Amino acid sequence: MFDLKTLNSALEELENTRGIPKQKMIEAIESAFAAAYKKEYGKKGQIIRAKFNKDTGDVEFTQVKIVVDESLVYQEGEEREEGDVRARFNPEHHIMISDAKMIKKDAELDEEIEFPLETKEDFGRIAAQTAKQVIMQKLREAEKVSVLEEFGEREGEIVVGEVQRFERGNLYIDLGRAVAVMPYEEQIPGERYRQGERIRALLYFVGDAPKGAFLKLSRSRPEFLVKLFEMETPELAQGVVEVKAVAREAGSRSKIAVYSSDPQIDPVGALVGQRGVRVSTVTSELGGEKIDIIEYSEDPEEFIENALSPAEAVEIELDEDKKRATVTVTSDQQSLAIGRGGQNVRLASKLTDWGIDIKSTEGDVLVKDGEVTEESQDEKEIVNQESVEKNKEEATEESDKETETEGKEVAEDSVSSEKTEKEQMQDKDKEEEKTEKAEEAKEETGTASQQ
Repeated sequence: MFDLKTLNSALEELENTRGIPKQKMIEAIESAFAAAYKKEYGKKGQIIRAKFNKDTGDVEFTQVKIVVDESLVYQEGEEREEGDVRARFNPEHHIMISDAKMIKKDAELDEEIEFPLETKEDFGRIAAQTAKQVIMQKLREAEKVSVLEEFGEREGEIVVGEVQRFERGNLYIDLGRAVAVMPYEEQIPGERYRQGERIRALLYFVGDAPKGAFLKLSRSRPEFLVKLFEMETPELAQGVVEVKAVAREAGSRSKIAVYSSDPQIDPVGALVGQRGVRVSTVTSELGGEKIDIIEYSEDPEEFIENALSPAEAVEIELDEDKKRATVTVTSDQQSLAIGRGGQNVRLASKLTDWGIDIKSTEGDVLVKDGEVTEESQDEKEIVNQESVEKNKEEATEESDKETETEGKEVAEDSVSSEKTEKEQMQDKDKEEEKTEKAEEAKEETGTASQQ
């Protein structure tokens, strides 16, 4: 019935390219033949099965009947009481247990009894179309199972894909055998993606959907940052260095606390790398996101002090019951401790899981409950205003100096101009005097000649 060489070649190609096992494809072929046989030659209610022999290429058809009794089915014309849930007896679908035991002595209820059917090879157009649809459906189901198994094992890992399209804020990434989606909230703010561009992302969800596997990616989650460092840091991948906590504001700044089980290995240095090559690689992948790597400590006071890096604390007061810390800093450390818009203290609080308040050595509260206080804001405004006024004064002084210089230059030009005009008048008088003397001499010469 089949060209076995061509069939086996097609099955191998599907297995290699789409990851569908041969047995699954043979089951799809059998289901397709059974559906075609029932469509062309079967009766209503029949259960038809096909058995494909991959060695000879022949297909055998059987009809299946389920063993039942009066407790499971009722006969046509039988009176039924209200609430009776029995199914109607169908001779093409059911066989009574008394008849089943005549065929098989140990037959039991709900058992399936198979009856051979006449082999058919001539199927009509509608039956063939039905078979094709069944094969395509079975192949899609088999491929979906294969994709779920493959990517299910990679859940929580970094995958590489190609940007396919951007739709309603969601980014669709082609991973080869499946297309994954990166929701808008899982993207790094400010990043721009081009069609065909290859990007890395964290595969954080693998699920089932009607049309296939449903995969979700992220580049903004803290886990993505950790996985990037694992790719660059052997000590982290081997478990010698451990990430204890991560606080991240994707695209802007992150803090990561690390610990080493080997006292001879510096956990911070391991992530930074020689001349900062490891952390710079991760930073480049994240579009320039600033990363603070700090050493984890079991001592809350030391951990909080490390978390506020690069700021240095003068004093740290801990409230164990409320799990709050009040950190005192000097005036020159205030901006470092707070960070732009309170970012540094906010990330430190997330990293340590402690509420952190910042106050100055003068006693002014700068950060309270994660929010920059009005005192701190007023002080900044005063400093900014003083800076503006100072800049204005400097600009005015420079303007006055330029005006004075220009006045001197104009005065010098004026004096020079007056001097030049005077010299020109003197030169003119001298020329006129010379002319007059020449004329007088000429007249004297003429008089002497006449005498």
